[in-house]
Amino acid sequence: MDVWRHQERFRRERGPVVDFTQSEVHVRMVKKIRASASPSVFTKAALALFFAAVLGFFPAPTPAAEKGARAQGDRDEINFQEEPSDDDGRLLDNALDLVESAQEYWVKGDEDKSIEALDQAYASILEVNTDANPKLDQSKEDLRLTISKRLMEIYASRHIAAKGNHRAIPLTMNKYVEREIKLFRGRERWFFMESYRRSGKYRNEIVQAFRDAGLPEELSWLPLIESGFKLRAQSPARALGLWQFIPSTGYKYGLRRNKWIDERFDPVKSTNAAILYLTDLHEIFGDWATVLAAYNCGEGTVLRAISRQKKDYLDGFWDLYERLPYETARYFPRFLAVLAILKDPARYGFTLEEPDSPTSYEEITVKRSLSLRTIAKNLGMSGRDLADLNPELRRYATPAAPYSLKVPSGKGVIVLAGLRALPRLSSPRSGYVYHRVRRGETLSFIAHRYHTSMHAIIEANDIRHGNFIRAGQKLKIPLDDIT
Repeated sequence: MDVWRHQERFRRERGPVVDFTQSEVHVRMVKKIRASASPSVFTKAALALFFAAVLGFFPAPTPAAEKGARAQGDRDEINFQEEPSDDDGRLLDNALDLVESAQEYWVKGDEDKSIEALDQAYASILEVNTDANPKLDQSKEDLRLTISKRLMEIYASRHIAAKGNHRAIPLTMNKYVEREIKLFRGRERWFFMESYRRSGKYRNEIVQAFRDAGLPEELSWLPLIESGFKLRAQSPARALGLWQFIPSTGYKYGLRRNKWIDERFDPVKSTNAAILYLTDLHEIFGDWATVLAAYNCGEGTVLRAISRQKKDYLDGFWDLYERLPYETARYFPRFLAVLAILKDPARYGFTLEEPDSPTSYEEITVKRSLSLRTIAKNLGMSGRDLADLNPELRRYATPAAPYSLKVPSGKGVIVLAGLRALPRLSSPRSGYVYHRVRRGETLSFIAHRYHTSMHAIIEANDIRHGNFIRAGQKLKIPLDDIT
């Protein structure tokens, strides 16, 4: 089954995202079901609650719940806020790993284990305290929706698709846009110039991808305000890469992450994921001003802001502007400021130098683990330059499995000819080690520590009862797992 295709269909069918986990009635009911029901019963009840919430049977969130759920602009690279607590972060990581395990069971055809893993993932996100950590609200919402979609893939019998209307971006000029232009002309001038210079390496491919998808080409400038066109840009909210994807959103749009690679760093793959995300947001909101606000802080935050205003947001984004978190409110006018400067740089006092040229490359298949430094030395280039062509590689080495490696154009034949002579990279760790569980540790935490997966630990230790581990338990940890 093409999982992502069914996700796309369901995403289009459901229409606007409904925020129901903040409903006090919903939370009480789910906790009661969890305490008394079997996993299968809990799954069906959670699914029923999902439909009930979508159809409007639950009351609107209370003001106190809404206040705690406000996002704090977790995707913006500037003015980052305090890091979330480790406990809540581990709960979200645990839920994400459980969703991944559910997917693995689904691929193997084990429907019962897949549903059980989704049950546990849903239970895990319910324990995340977004009142104490508002930044986690978007990650929690992404996971909640992903879990619901996974259940829909198992239970649903029909899917309906619809196409959105991709209208042009309104190039408005007002006091908000003028304020951002003033910042770019002043204290952020160096940031703008350096970001523009770096953009030349990637924009040709990005523009072509947006053109092929039928989206406005102006959106290709979003990485300038997201990451400054830095491949390895990273925020305290764990958003990475040109497009600043957080782990849960990246996973939702097909960006793989394991001990060898993190595809959020890959400019081509992350661009494709960004196109899918922007397309989905446009199908929800219908106009690009609101879409970009949602891209910055999450659709849930924007939908809550819309629900609290009386005007039609499609005709009055600047009325919505006043109700958004500060950094999110700045996002769209900041983007318009970039477009205005690029359209007429001389008018705003800019002289734009020629941007960096893209590096021409070709791809070859490497079937074993090799050090990038060793390959680069064989090519007469620096290891850093080769790593920049393959930024998704986390260990400066190719995985111990077939991998499409990018090398400078014309150099592929040299690498292939010398592959047998290159020393195989010995895995830094292989086989098994044993770990004594300490109080408060979860399978997700342990898997992250040893760069393996929850699924591998569960299989190695024959854990059958709700992924339950206890303090003092001795676990066998496989260290050569590549998922």
